[in-house]
Amino acid sequence: MKKIIQEYKTFALKGNVFDMAIGIVIGGAFATITSSLVANIIAPIIGLMTSGVDMSNLFTVLKPGLEGGQYLTIAEAKKDAAVVLNYGVFLNSVISFLIISWAVFFVVKGINRLREKEEKNTQKPPVTTKPCPFCYTTIHVAATRCPQCTSTLDTPPQ
Repeated sequence: MKKIIQEYKTFALKGNVFDMAIGIVIGGAFATITSSLVANIIAPIIGLMTSGVDMSNLFTVLKPGLEGGQYLTIAEAKKDAAVVLNYGVFLNSVISFLIISWAVFFVVKGINRLREKEEKNTQKPPVTTKPCPFCYTTIHVAATRCPQCTSTLDTPPQ
């Protein structure tokens, strides 16, 4: 049991676990903001373009409830125990997903661009020297004779 607890501590204290936890918290906050954007800004604009229809209140009655009749809102239908298909709420969720995925795409694209720049900046300079295989002095990579020990470098050391 003690070994399992130690392994768990090692796992939990790794940087990747903390990074993932922070990502989940930020992702949840971002999803909340996006849902609010869709419900409070985009959906009303779409509703205005479609003659004032509130997308979150679009539904179809699959089976009338106890009293039956026409339902003006989802709340009325649920209150009467009607079975409804809430396709407006689904459309809002689809729009939220598209916005979130679009935003994540641009974030990942930006991070990849930064990584590429960092990789270009951290590239190793071309190799211009090598050690002499006989005396281990640093010499130019194109040298065929060591200036220190005068060994011919065309042949490998024995």
